[in-house]
Parts: sequence; C-alpha cells; structure tokens
Amino acid sequence: MHSPSPRSLVDLPIRRLNRGDLVPCADLCEDRGWPRDEHRWGLLLSAGTGYGIDAPDGKGLAATCLTMPYGSDFTAVGMMLVAGRYARQGIARRLMRHVMETAGDTPLTLYATEQGQPLYEALGFSPVGRAERVGGRFQAIGSGGSPAASASAAPSSSADPASALCSSASSVTTRPAAADDLQAMVRLDLPAFGTDRTHLLARLPAFSDRLQVAEEHGDLVGYAALWPSGQAEVVGPLIARDTATAQALIAALAATTDRPLRADVDARHKELLGWLTEHGLEPLSRTTVMTYGIPDLPGDAARRFAPLTVATG
Repeated sequence: MHSPSPRSLVDLPIRRLNRGDLVPCADLCEDRGWPRDEHRWGLLLSAGTGYGIDAPDGKGLAATCLTMPYGSDFTAVGMMLVAGRYARQGIARRLMRHVMETAGDTPLTLYATEQGQPLYEALGFSPVGRAERVGGRFQAIGSGGSPAASASAAPSSSADPASALCSSASSVTTRPAAADDLQAMVRLDLPAFGTDRTHLLARLPAFSDRLQVAEEHGDLVGYAALWPSGQAEVVGPLIARDTATAQALIAALAATTDRPLRADVDARHKELLGWLTEHGLEPLSRTTVMTYGIPDLPGDAARRFAPLTVATG
C-alpha cells in the first residue's frame, strides 16, 4: 500500500486523548523503547491534557503529547512520542506548534532529550537547567564504608529505616503519609515548586506505592513518593528542606521495595547525586530543562530535588 507522504502526515488531525487511549499510549511508549507505564498515563490523562494523532495505517497512535497546567503560571509539556515508522516527518513539530498555540500567553516548560532539544530550540525554548537520571539497586552503607545489606530488606516495625542509612539526618524522622498530611504537604510544596499543584498532590496516595513524609520536632520538612515504572520504582516528587532530609526520605522509601530505584535529580544537587552513586545507583541519561515565555522555573531549586515525572515539570 502506498505510504502517506510527509506532507499528508503533518496534515493529519490532532485530537484530545482520554483514558480509553491508555493501551495505544502504552504501545507507543513500548515502540520507542520506554516502559509501557499505563499507570503513569492514567495519572497524566486524568490530571492533564493529552493530544494525539492517530496512525494513518490504523495501528494505534502515530504521536502523543501531554500538557500539565499550573494555572496561568506555566504549563508543563511532556510525553512527546512519535512512532518509529513516522519519525522525522514533521509530526513532533506539528504537535508542539499546536500545544504552543493552545497555551496562548501561558509560559511553557519541558525536559528535553538530546534528540528533541534542537526542535525545541528552533521553536524558541531556552535551556535553564539539567536533570540527571540515575537508577539501580539501592545499597545501605555499612559502618566500614562498604555496601551493606540492601535497603530493600524489610525494616523492623520499631525502627525508622532512614535512621540507620542516613545518620546525618538524625534529627529528622520519616513515616508513611497520612490523609491529614495533605495540607502540610501543599504548604511545603508551594514555595519549592513555585505554584500550586494540589491537583497532583491529592492524587499521590492512590498513585504511589508509598508516600513518605519527613518531620523534625513535629514540623513537616519534606515528602517523597515511590511509584512503579516497568521493572523499577521511581522516586518522585522529592521535596525536602535540605539534602540530609532528601537522603532520609530516599532511604526510607528504598527500604520498602526489592525493585531497582530510578530518579530524575536536578543536576544542581551534586551532593545528593554523589550519595546515590555511593549507594549503588548509576547514571542512566540526562535531560535539559527548557522554558518558553519565562526566564527560569519558579520556586526554590534548593528544595526541589526531583519531579513527580519529567512529564509534569
């Protein structure tokens, strides 16, 4: 059968995605070598807006893109995926132009892969930062400085697993989040993230395998979630008062799973990245944080260690 020409591909209609598109979205992820992540797609399509182009050969989706709005402050763009058989034929540019036109005067932000960055630069996006993706099995460090038993070993019910793994955070305790922690989490998150994202935080208890908070003298000083992606568990979002608190939260989360961990850590947090390397995680890839219409991301990067997912900003 005659294949569509590049010109006809970029004329294909763009439509809104919904939860009925979870399987085609997951199929497209798999086509590009990503985890299928139907679980993550469910969150993104319920809290954000998905756009897609149906494949002209009738086999699922040719392309997707997801936007996550944060009022008039900015909109995050992610999940820009094009099926391999339609790559480099203008579809990604078409989708991005549609997103930009739909956003109007609202600033945009995204995490760009090395392959995607030239397109975003051509559309007017500017680099403002970088994220380092690390992954692997988290290992506790023994008293002699060598790897000890994996943090995935079940902790005793009377012990905070972070205490043994992160003595520098001795004044900080961590515990599973409770329903009445949401308001405190939102208050902590707002100055760190720079805008209200209650619509995402309220979904974390149902979305995550584990939601952990850190306290000091009764005050909430950090929180982090652990959620499944492929064969790994992702740490994110990770908001913390300081690096020691971030370490305590990661150690506590790691102690609840026997699966490898993955996180997209803001590259400015070199101390945390070094600590993760010491505990068995390895560099996997990097992305460039880019903005359009604003000079930088709002909020406090010193307390913003990792996103929920790069698709949500």
